[in-house]
Order: sequence, then structure tokens, then C-alpha cells
Amino acid sequence: MRLKLLSPGEMSAEQKETYDESIAGKRGAAPAPMMAWLNSPQMARHATRLGEQLRFNTMFPAKLSEIAILVTARHWTSHYEWYAHKRLALEGGIDPRVIDDIRDRRTPVFDDPRARMIYDLARSLHEGHGVSKPLYDEAVQVLTERGIVEVIGLCGYYTMVSMTLNTFEFGLPDGEISDLA
Repeated sequence: MRLKLLSPGEMSAEQKETYDESIAGKRGAAPAPMMAWLNSPQMARHATRLGEQLRFNTMFPAKLSEIAILVTARHWTSHYEWYAHKRLALEGGIDPRVIDDIRDRRTPVFDDPRARMIYDLARSLHEGHGVSKPLYDEAVQVLTERGIVEVIGLCGYYTMVSMTLNTFEFGLPDGEISDLA
């Protein structure tokens, strides 16, 4: 870890207010990257609010949102993000073979066309830096424009999370080994 993470007793009033707001939210705990973001308390506040919105209040159930998050974690080889969201993906009902395929950079087989579209959009956003017209048109039909916006939000937010975790070298919990090479 490159950064000393503050305990609540070491935080400024503004940092503590942001921290307290975060633990009072739907997560019930401060997300790991927020502990780094507290160096910029207002950024931490807004980023954490956005993260809560994207995790819990999109049109997608967790099973679908986690696909975009895992594709993002894999794209950035974010070991901590992968570790955290692999568990959430399994709890949300994603087939372990889909998770393994994303980890190994193979295209998974999906039984839900929405899942496949989220995967295709996330890959295109990360690898192609955008979305082709045919993929966009198909995504509008499968996910709606709101769905496209929310997949972009998930990929963008979790890119920031991955960059934070990677930059400050957040480690896995003791005894855990990364699945990512």
C-alpha cells in the first residue's frame, strides 16, 4: 500500500463527514477506494454517491451490473476489484464459467441477451474506446438508451475505482491470492 489510510479518528471534519455518509449508505461500509479519495473529501463524497447509485439503483439487477464491473476489473487487471466483485457476481447468480471466461479473456456464452449485450458494450468501450453503429443500434433494442448510459456509467466509475486501487497498490485480504495474471 502506497498510501496511509486514515482511521476515523485521524480524519478532518470534512473527511469524517464524507466517511460517515458512506457507511450510513446501502453498502454499510466505506468502499476501499474511497479511503484513498478522502485526500480530496469533496471528490470522495461525489464519487461514493455515484458508486452507490451505480451499484444499487440502475435498471439492472446485480447479476447484470457485475458483468460490466468484472469486464472493467479484468481490463485494468485490478486485483482487488476483481476479488471483491467476483464474490458479488457469484452471489448475484452469474455462472462461474462466465466469470472464468472473463478472467481468461474469452467471450462467454450467455443465456440472457441483456447479459451478452452488457458484455459486448463493456468490451467495446474498453478495447475499442467507443461503440460501433451496429453495436449501438442493437444495444438500443436490447437495453434501451438508459441501459447504454448506465453501462457507460458502470464502466467509467469502475475504471476510476480500478485506477485508484492499482495506483495505491491496495492489497488483497490476508490469505487471498489473485485470480488475475
